[in-house]
Amino acid sequence: MAGVLSHQQTDHLCANCKAFANTADRIKEGVVELEIVHAEGLSTLSYGGLRMLKESREKIKVIKTSGDAVGQKKAGNCMLPEGVCFIKIPKTVLDKL
Repeated sequence: MAGVLSHQQTDHLCANCKAFANTADRIKEGVVELEIVHAEGLSTLSYGGLRMLKESREKIKVIKTSGDAVGQKKAGNCMLPEGVCFIKIPKTVLDKL
């Protein structure tokens, strides 16, 4: 999700979409919770795992969300098909893991 959010932050519609803002906030909270709940287990991660966690944390930390974000589909601005969202689909996949 860090990569998806980081990339879509550069898209003028996604970056100002309520789905982006809500997802980014949930992911930021989720990383904090993950590090608290699994602190002991995280210390046993491999070098590659620790590096991936650090890179993800850094990408997520700098994501900025718009305070006045609107649902771009509802506003008629997003032209992706109904049910398709560059932010919501990866989040759904992540939730099912």
